Amino acid sequence: MPGPNAVFRALADPTRRDILKSLRSGPRTSGEIAASFPVSWPTISRHLAVLRDAGMIAATREGTSISYEIDTTVFHELVEQVLHLVDLGKNARVDRRSGRVSDGALRPAPASRGRHS
Repeated sequence: MPGPNAVFRALADPTRRDILKSLRSGPRTSGEIAASFPVSWPTISRHLAVLRDAGMIAATREGTSISYEIDTTVFHELVEQVLHLVDLGKNARVDRRSGRVSDGALRPAPASRGRHS
């Protein structure tokens, strides 16, 4: 499983985020994805490789074309890690089907430690 740095690197680029958005409606071939962007096919291919290496998309060969779809497993694990970073509860978990956070009570943000007027 890729680490969080690979996921954050993949999400850092707006084109890669747009590719993920385009895959929300279902699998698409690399050609269909490339046709949606004003950049070269090799550039899109590199973006797809970064997303694939981060575990965010899955590739399936269909004859001579490759179809891509979102793999939500990494997203659920990323949300769990973020929840732990902001200390929403050591037992907080994300339900993989609903995406809901469970077993971790939301806590108010800590009071500012800056100067008081």
